[in-house]
Amino acid sequence: MSLPATMRALEAGAFSIDALKLAQRPVPQPRRGEILVRLRAASLNYRDLAVLVQGYLPALPLPYVPASDGSGEVVQIGEDVTRFKVGDRVTPIYTQGWHDGLPTLELRTRRTLGAPLSGVLQEYIAVPAEDAVATPPHLTDAEGATLPIAALTAWSTLQEGGVKSGDTVLVQGTGGVALFALQFAKLAGARVIVLSSSDEKLERTQALGADVGINYKTTPKWETAVREATGGRGVDITVETAGASLPQTLAATAFGGFVGVVGFVAGLEATIPVRQLLGPMLRVQGIAVGSRARFEAMNRAIVSHGLKPVIDSHYPLEKGADAFRHLQSGKHFGKVVVTI
Repeated sequence: MSLPATMRALEAGAFSIDALKLAQRPVPQPRRGEILVRLRAASLNYRDLAVLVQGYLPALPLPYVPASDGSGEVVQIGEDVTRFKVGDRVTPIYTQGWHDGLPTLELRTRRTLGAPLSGVLQEYIAVPAEDAVATPPHLTDAEGATLPIAALTAWSTLQEGGVKSGDTVLVQGTGGVALFALQFAKLAGARVIVLSSSDEKLERTQALGADVGINYKTTPKWETAVREATGGRGVDITVETAGASLPQTLAATAFGGFVGVVGFVAGLEATIPVRQLLGPMLRVQGIAVGSRARFEAMNRAIVSHGLKPVIDSHYPLEKGADAFRHLQSGKHFGKVVVTI
């Protein structure tokens, strides 16, 4: 297959959505142990928005190519690659080099796609063959592109919380992580309570199996409503995507329950009374996506159950700025995808 010398890439020349421009970059050449992937789709995460507009990584060199999650096809392999062959559909992992167990600090801070490593809003990317997984065959490239952060974060949270049939799980919002958590929790036989500021979105979650929906705008003391919905007991597992709502989350969690903190869409700071942790003996853990081994385990479950990701909308690469604006608006239900 003859490859072009240059490719289109969406670059940010400053930390602003308005600074996103299409540019030409050299097509990377796969080195020993690497694969060259022709990216077909990418999906946006809140982290991508935080890096671009919120000063999440202020020392990041500019210009840079945003976005961490993409999927496509292997078009070239480097020497000594046996894990994949040309024509295979693959999805690079977010934390490059994290294969199992706990990651090192260096991997978590220096080896993540979309910053500081180059992102996936470009036509080609070269990654180590060991740092990609096979895309589930029943998923499109757009659906495969939703998995690396959103799906794996949701999966990891439920795994760390020990989800089992009969548990009650609380998910916050209707973005990518929340809806994957809803889907995975239902696969495990759990009951799911969803928080949202939109009654229309809450109604849509019912089609995915949500058991209870609570509008946190019209019910500001939603932790009380969660307790009432669980007969006063509280939930076993919370997927905490808001961050600043942690005090209410703790109040809504059952004795011995688990809170997986995965995001900060409502703010980076929360003040909590220590007795909220001590008395109920709660576990609160930060979730940093997951390893390749956990990604592959999740994909086996996705294939086994025929699970399909929820995609809100598709934007072409040249309209990538509009995709970020839509994510920033908070109007999305599920994942925002950029086709490449």
